[in-house]
Amino acid sequence: MATDSKTADTLNELTLFVNDRIEGYKHAATESTDPQHKAYYQELANQSQQFANELNGFARSAGSDGQTGTTTKGKLYRGWMGAKALVTGRDEVAVLESNIYGEEWALKAYQEALADSDLTGPARQAVERQYQISQQTYSKLKAMKSGA
Repeated sequence: MATDSKTADTLNELTLFVNDRIEGYKHAATESTDPQHKAYYQELANQSQQFANELNGFARSAGSDGQTGTTTKGKLYRGWMGAKALVTGRDEVAVLESNIYGEEWALKAYQEALADSDLTGPARQAVERQYQISQQTYSKLKAMKSGA
């Protein structure tokens, strides 16, 4: 496949957010005191890693090296959440709220990627599928918070 810099840029930008998702869920798994929540967050971190691998594969096909980093905003947010956890303790609702916020952020990143008309074919299908899964995760997190 020839270099398609616009598609590669879109995929790289989305991958940065997915990488934030990985780090956020890893952090949540260490912060959570609920064994079921811990396991779910680890599952989401693993799922996100698969998403990033898939997106990076499409980005490489479009002529990019792919992305392994995270966004500055994500780093700052995780730092803030770490500081908040020190003050509030490992409050399960606070962990859930931070995951809900992070998932809202991921959904916006998927929406922006899907707004790119240059994103087509199998790459677009993968982004659409990941977006649908992220929507389901968002709904489940909100339900978990309601039950907490």
